[in-house]
Amino acid sequence: MSENVYLEEFTIGRGEREGLLNQKGIVIWFTGLSGSGKSTIANALEKELHKRGKLTYVLDGDNLRLSLNSDLKFTEEDRKENLRRVGEVSKILVNLGVITLCTFVSPIRQDREETRKLLGNDYKEVYVNCPFSECEKRDPKNLYKRARNGEIKNFTGLDSPYEAPVSPEITIDTTNTTVEEAVERIINTLNL
Repeated sequence: MSENVYLEEFTIGRGEREGLLNQKGIVIWFTGLSGSGKSTIANALEKELHKRGKLTYVLDGDNLRLSLNSDLKFTEEDRKENLRRVGEVSKILVNLGVITLCTFVSPIRQDREETRKLLGNDYKEVYVNCPFSECEKRDPKNLYKRARNGEIKNFTGLDSPYEAPVSPEITIDTTNTTVEEAVERIINTLNL
């Protein structure tokens, strides 16, 4: 931290904000291969929570890569910085009392652990598990095809590793779980 920057303390804190919203801020971090169903499940979860009167916000990997993180590439360093920034934004939203849904491939376990460390007990990891072959079949954005054709380098699961979580709060196998079942499981497991 810069020697000329000081943390300002304000009167209204997280507890007051959460009380106003009648909910607790939390980060639900969806991780998994591209095409595994992260954004689909998060979108359905947000709709259901909204119906139940909960304030939510989705931080989506693609959307943030087109805005806040548009200066970043897909190098190891830039991927790490991408998630660091997302972690900091998530922390702000949690302190506002918002249920924050983060959908990021986030392939490196240590990077996810750094985010968990930053957010503490407010971080809940959902591993959206789907075999590479099934994700490649789905390929909703034609990324796998482009990676196979050499148009995309460092593509996670193909020529860049994906390190599955060791102990996520929730694992969802999207080859045998419907979106609706996944949403209910998350709501029930995390008491949302």
